[in-house]
Amino acid sequence: MNIEHNQIEKHNDSLLTAHQRKLNFLKEEWSQIDLESVIRKLVDFQIAIPSWALGTGGTRFGRFAITGGEPRTIEEKIEDVGLLHALNGASGAISLHIPWDIPQNAEALKSLASGYGLKFDAMNSNTFQDQAGSAHSYKFGSLQNVNKDIRKQAIEHNIEVIKHGIALGSDALTVWLADGSCFPGQLNFRKAFENTLESLQEIYSALPDDWKMFVEYKAFEPNFYSTTVGDWGQSLLYASKLGKKAYTLVDLGHHLPNANIEQIVSLLLMEGKLGGFHFNDSKYGDDDLTAGSIKPYQLFLIFNELVEGMDAKGMNHAKDLGWMIDASHNVKDPLEDLLQSVEAIMIAYAQALLVDRKSLIAAQENNDVAKAQEILQHTFRSDLRALVAEARLRANAALSPIGLYRDLSVRKQLVETRGLGTVATGL
Repeated sequence: MNIEHNQIEKHNDSLLTAHQRKLNFLKEEWSQIDLESVIRKLVDFQIAIPSWALGTGGTRFGRFAITGGEPRTIEEKIEDVGLLHALNGASGAISLHIPWDIPQNAEALKSLASGYGLKFDAMNSNTFQDQAGSAHSYKFGSLQNVNKDIRKQAIEHNIEVIKHGIALGSDALTVWLADGSCFPGQLNFRKAFENTLESLQEIYSALPDDWKMFVEYKAFEPNFYSTTVGDWGQSLLYASKLGKKAYTLVDLGHHLPNANIEQIVSLLLMEGKLGGFHFNDSKYGDDDLTAGSIKPYQLFLIFNELVEGMDAKGMNHAKDLGWMIDASHNVKDPLEDLLQSVEAIMIAYAQALLVDRKSLIAAQENNDVAKAQEILQHTFRSDLRALVAEARLRANAALSPIGLYRDLSVRKQLVETRGLGTVATGL
């Protein structure tokens, strides 16, 4: 389904007076800041939506299709991301996972996506599941496997994903490996690293000159004794050995509890090896919850380091890193959950843009710990939702995306069109 511009205008008209009042208050409160510049940056900032997040997620114990109307094809997934982008003006890209979403007609998909104002973000390979028709199993790893034929199968899959991406206009490949071991003695760590590096080098050599490779890491799961790319240091080691087109990708849920992700981000950015993000949130591990729903202060602190580090390098906030959500929606309408995640990310970004950087640096130089804390917490505790809403308004999107989504009964219409029992591919 399409959301018409006149529907958005009507919705915005009903909220405009209250919105303007809140925005004027912020302009007065932050009169020392060029808020127009901040709003322009918010308008430009886009967060890619993964194709696998558009259906109901699952757990190790089951999957409950609670919403209905889930997208049954790539075309319907593009349509759903188009809905999100129409509502929030900040979801202008879709990221595909192969083989969950294999393009059959790249030109037709590009044309369809373009009609919704979308582009194709990073392509994602999958060697953590055995695929139908494959000659070999990844039970004991893919790119690390002791069996050269299995490594070759995984390499060829990644090269196939690159080819699909070239046809769609993507410019990046994300490689996440479940490779590792569950028991001591099961694996020779050095040989596993060497096999993985050799495999990645073959994939890297197939990258076009203007592409990037994102090497994702994860501390544990599905292997619980060792993971071959288990932390940011190992990912950085691979990326450094591979070359200038290889970068580390940070998934916010892929760390041990209480890891200082903002410090990790700062150092990777300093080294020029931070490639991008998979945004989500967690309480215990890789929970894949709505971004900002559990640890909003951490999300702000991460963006604080990003803004400071990117500005120090003269980087473009919107274009020089990859921004994407990677979450699993088990009890919510997936589209509502994605709207909430995008909103939380945009708020954290806005907060980071408003940090009094000059005063913060002065406090740091004088070891004024209390002052530094006050500067950050003053910004974090300020309600900047009106700034994000103004960016949406200027992007011809909705002042209240979830409000309009519910007013239009979008999920009900999707159920009527697609059926109640539909299950999306992936996850």
